[in-house]
Amino acid sequence: MDAQALSNGTVWLSIPTADDVDAITECCQDPSIGEWVTIPVPYTRENAKTFIDDIVRPGWAGHSPTWALRLFENGPVVGMIGLGERDESAAEIGYWLAPAERCRGLMTQAVNLVCDYGFRPDGMALQRISWRAFVGNYASAAVARRTGFRYEGMARLGSLQRGIRRDHWLAARLPTDPPGPAEGWPAEFDRALHRAPGPR
Repeated sequence: MDAQALSNGTVWLSIPTADDVDAITECCQDPSIGEWVTIPVPYTRENAKTFIDDIVRPGWAGHSPTWALRLFENGPVVGMIGLGERDESAAEIGYWLAPAERCRGLMTQAVNLVCDYGFRPDGMALQRISWRAFVGNYASAAVARRTGFRYEGMARLGSLQRGIRRDHWLAARLPTDPPGPAEGWPAEFDRALHRAPGPR
């Protein structure tokens, strides 16, 4: 698929390149990113290069785009967001954000941009975008909920992270879902709003 940059004038999403390797490496030193994201720990510059070569480039060549989140056009990477193909009409969203940029609504804006592109007939024409996060990642859940993802449950030992199985939450968004925050999330997510921000 053709590379597609996205922006709303506040956040800029563009393809991460070899020029971003150092910034990606620096971001991924944060322990909270390693806690919730399926990246190698410790994370090295070679890991960042492999990410560009083995994930980003093949993803755009196929149907699994990844964007770097930047605070201005051609600015340094402060986060990452992508859609992983599940089949020709469905994808799973994933994202992380550097600690210094959290609690500003940046990832919420980025998720909305990516979902809009994913659902557009002239974008990816998806019928479903799913989200999952390890149980306990309330920051990621807050973003998903704010951007219209509907809670679908918890999968026991449903995900694998560095050789260890972990429970995960699951939610999804369809193009027919109303915009804005989704209702129907369990009460525990309301009680968790005061928790410290996570990487996503």
